[in-house]
Amino acid sequence: MEHSESFRDHIPYEDERGKRKWIYPKKPSGKFHRYRIIVTSILLTILFVTPFIKINNHPFFLLNVFERKFVILGNVFWPQDTHLLILLLLTFFVFVILFTAIFGRVWCGWACPQTLFMEMVFRKIEYLIEGDANQQRKLSKQPWNAEKIWKRGLKHFLFAVISILIGHTVMAYLIGIDKTIEIVSQPPSKHLAGFIGLAVFSTIFYLVFSVVREHACTFICPYGRLQSVLINRETMVVAYDYIRGEPRGKLTKNATEQVKGDCVDCGLCVQVCPTGIDIRNGTQMECVNCTACIDACDEVMDKINKPRGLIRIDSLNGIVDGVKKKKLNARTIAYSIVLLLLVGVFFIMVFTRTDIEATIVRASGQLYQELPDNKISNLYNIQVVNKTFETKELSFRLTNIEGEIKMVGGKNQFSLASQDMLQEVMIIEIPKSQIKSLKTKLIIEVVSDGKVLERVRTTFLGPQAI
Repeated sequence: MEHSESFRDHIPYEDERGKRKWIYPKKPSGKFHRYRIIVTSILLTILFVTPFIKINNHPFFLLNVFERKFVILGNVFWPQDTHLLILLLLTFFVFVILFTAIFGRVWCGWACPQTLFMEMVFRKIEYLIEGDANQQRKLSKQPWNAEKIWKRGLKHFLFAVISILIGHTVMAYLIGIDKTIEIVSQPPSKHLAGFIGLAVFSTIFYLVFSVVREHACTFICPYGRLQSVLINRETMVVAYDYIRGEPRGKLTKNATEQVKGDCVDCGLCVQVCPTGIDIRNGTQMECVNCTACIDACDEVMDKINKPRGLIRIDSLNGIVDGVKKKKLNARTIAYSIVLLLLVGVFFIMVFTRTDIEATIVRASGQLYQELPDNKISNLYNIQVVNKTFETKELSFRLTNIEGEIKMVGGKNQFSLASQDMLQEVMIIEIPKSQIKSLKTKLIIEVVSDGKVLERVRTTFLGPQAI
C-alpha cells in the first residue's frame, strides 16, 4: 500500500528540496487526443475570428472595460446596464457549478484557453523542435552548444510570435479590431498607451506559456480547488478503475496463475500527464481532465489483450457499483432550476430593454417656484443615453397631466448620436389648479420620430392643496 500513499508526501512538480521540477510529458496520442485536436481547432478559430465579425459595421463581441462599454451579440451595454452584466456573470457562474457537478473539470482540459494554447499549441511546438519527453530532458541537461542554442532560440522565438498574436487578439476584444489595427499600423508614439498595453499583454502570455506553464492551473487558477466542493460520487471525471486494476504489477510471461489486476504498472499514465500526477491515486486538484492518461492506458490494454477503460470517464459510483447511467440528484436538479430561472430572467430583461435610457430628477436643493400666470415650476436635470448604433432625434412631453416642458436654452429637440449621452436641464410648468398634493407624480415620454422610446416617472413639488 506504500506505493499508493507516498504521493501525499510531495507534489509532482517539486523535488526533495522543494525546488521546481520541470515536467516533460510524453507526447500524447489516441482517440481522445484526436477529439481534442478537433475541439481545439474549432475553439481557437472562434477565438481569433470573432473580433473580425461585425453586425451592421459594429462589433459582434466587445469587452471595452476602459470606456465601460460592452457589446454582446451585437447589442451594446453601458454602465446603466450593469445589472444585466452582473446577472450574466451570475448565470455563467451557476452554469460552471452545474457543469462541474455533472461533468467535473472537463472545461479545463477541453475548453480553457490556458490549456488549449499550452497543450495543443506551445507543447506541440516543443515536440516538433525538441522531440518527445526523453529528448527534451536530454536537451535540458546538455551544455549550451550550437544545437541547444538553435533549438531553444527557435522555440522561444515562435513562443514570442504566438504570444504577440494572442496579445493583439485580446486587445481586439477590449478596444475593437479597428482600433487595434490602427495602433499596429501607426508609430508607437501616436498610440503610446495602446502600444504599452499590447507589449504588456504579449509579455504576460509569453511568460505564462514559457515559464509558468502548468502552474497557472495548479497554483494560480482557483477552479481546481473549487472542484473539491462541487463534485460528488456521481460526477463524471477521469477516473482509474481500482477495483479492476488492483493489485497492480508487472506482467510475467511464465506466470502459472493470474493473481494481479489489469494494471501492469507501466507508468505511461503518469508520463503523459501534463501536470505530472498519477491518476491511480484518485481525483486530484491538479487533474484537468485532459484524458491523455486514458489514451495511454487504452493503448497498453490493447497490447496485452485486455478490455479498454481501465482509466475512463466515469463516476465513483460507476466504478464501485458498476452504474452505467448517470442519475440526477437533488443538487444538480436544484442547480438546473436556478440556472433556467437566471437564463429566463436575463433574456426577458434583454428583450424588454429600451434603446434609450433616460433619467429625470428634480434639481437638488431647489424648491418650486410660483409664476405670475398662476403656474408652478420645478427644475429638473436630464440624462439620456443612446444605447443604439443610430442617431436619435429626441423630444420630451408630459402625458398624465396638463403642463408644459421648457428646456433651458430654448432648444426643444435634440440630436443624440450613437452610443452618446445627453445631459440637459428642463423646467416643467404646471397650472396651480392641477396641483392636488405636496408631491405630484409625473410621467414624461421620450419621443423620437413620433415613437415613444422611454417613459420616465418623476415627482413635481408644489404647494399642498387646502
